[in-house]
Amino acid sequence: MNKKKNTIWLFDLDNTLHNASAAVFPSIASNMTRYITQVLIDANHPSDPATVEAMRVGYLQRYGATLKGMVIHHGVKESEFLREAHRFEHLPDLLRRERGLSSILARLPGKKILFTNAPQSYSQEAIRHFNIHRHFAAHISIENMRVHGKSHPKPSKPFLRKLLAQHGWHPNQCILVEDSVANIEAAKQIGLRTVMVTGHGQHVQQKSISASADITVKSVFELPRRLRQLRIV
Repeated sequence: MNKKKNTIWLFDLDNTLHNASAAVFPSIASNMTRYITQVLIDANHPSDPATVEAMRVGYLQRYGATLKGMVIHHGVKESEFLREAHRFEHLPDLLRRERGLSSILARLPGKKILFTNAPQSYSQEAIRHFNIHRHFAAHISIENMRVHGKSHPKPSKPFLRKLLAQHGWHPNQCILVEDSVANIEAAKQIGLRTVMVTGHGQHVQQKSISASADITVKSVFELPRRLRQLRIV
């Protein structure tokens, strides 16, 4: 007898489950800028602010994570970059907690996985601060996103395919909840259902949001009442 497959929710963290643009992202950007500047100085390369900013943003757009560009083109150690980029004096001061998030996650049927391009230490501390860690059956951070030993952060389709194969999940069984158009598009291309969260990011200039996402919401707080549109009954 065929058993109905459980719904798998793949939740992004920053600007999906919380407002990272308010304080966390500016702090990370400042840390990255300082670190990249020092890497360029040590290599006797131009390290003016415009060059550093173009590199930081350019690698993010090209690879899905500035980290990957720095590893490929500058030979930095992944662990060192992640540590320096996420060096916070007191992370809870930067996190914007929304009341009721835990109860919203509890109302969503199926298994929930945290799936984030953030490092393990930061993302684990964040979900514990929000008191939502108990809702996640697994935690996939950027350190875990590897294919044939190489880093493959979101929006890597090879890693998504590997993840599905490892767990025996059918693409249509999974729902990716994200704020990134590129990540949504990659997931949609291999058959995942997708939810675009727009409330915390800047999406006005980004195209094809509605075409790439099954539904678009301002906040994950809308999800329980949109389940029918995701074909969850």
